[in-house]
Amino acid sequence: MGLGSSAIPFAFYNNLSHDHNIQPNSNMKKCIKPKALSPGDTIGLITPSSSITDEKLAKAISNMKMLGLKVKLGKHIKAINGYLAGTDEQRLEDLHNMFADDEVDGIWCIRGGYGVGRILPKINYKLIKKNPKVLIGYSDITALLLAVHQKTGLICFHGPIASSDFTDYTVRHLKGALMNPQMSYTIDYAEDNNAFTESSYRTKIIRPGKAKGELTGGNLTLLAAMMGTDFQPTFKNKLVFIEDIGERPYRLDRMFTQILQSSDLHKAAGIILGVFVDCEAKKGSRSLSLMEMFEDRLGHLEMPIIYGLSLGHIKNHMTLPVGIEAEMDTEKRTITPDP
Repeated sequence: MGLGSSAIPFAFYNNLSHDHNIQPNSNMKKCIKPKALSPGDTIGLITPSSSITDEKLAKAISNMKMLGLKVKLGKHIKAINGYLAGTDEQRLEDLHNMFADDEVDGIWCIRGGYGVGRILPKINYKLIKKNPKVLIGYSDITALLLAVHQKTGLICFHGPIASSDFTDYTVRHLKGALMNPQMSYTIDYAEDNNAFTESSYRTKIIRPGKAKGELTGGNLTLLAAMMGTDFQPTFKNKLVFIEDIGERPYRLDRMFTQILQSSDLHKAAGIILGVFVDCEAKKGSRSLSLMEMFEDRLGHLEMPIIYGLSLGHIKNHMTLPVGIEAEMDTEKRTITPDP
């Protein structure tokens, strides 16, 4: 089994002494590093987006125990409000309670779906800044990670949701990024992805090269939805990672076009595209292919761009800390933190 090594050492975070201009009109903020997790630590499980099934909850608890972590459930963990995991107030309460609880060492979102964007303006960012902890998830959780980092400087983690299938590759990345502060790794391509027959799992260099910058990004749909809000991210001089699932090329085109026209993505240092599962055009349709769309929308940008690194709605999932400085190398298919 080909496993890419995958940790971003917390020791590296100690070097993040410079300020980051997270957002236009925001104050300069220093990055805040959360404490590394250790076996026996307690993870607070929350559902800030869509609701979960009993099976998803059991899977999340099992995953935490496999990592040697204890579990504390949010008060409203099983709440249901249509397509949401309870009311906005219930989801906010669970988020705030986990950050305020001294017994909780880290906060893990059980699933994505929809709903985080609704609560962003009501989050108590001062509470979070005062009680920095590991915060991890992806998909709809993109909005939470970016907003929290933007408003507080807290380094958050774009990684698997708690109920994901944790492959060896995924676990290696999680332990390296969250639990092994003295270990230094390069994040590279998951060779196991070659076992999938879908072309979307193949890497492709759209523009070659190396680039350095602060890591930011997440789900394309959420990035597009954040444009024009108080939480719109900036991309200038950053390494921007982007992923999505189940969107046809014309819909991806529309979102990339929106972001290109309303943000500074064209000033990024580099772009890292994940595996866009179930995003290819239907056979016989009048459509650009997935890769033709990427070439059309991004190929003119003067920066390194690579498609197919192991992030997104896939089993082999790298963990990327939002807010750290790193280097991308399209030829080696790697992401490496600065020493």
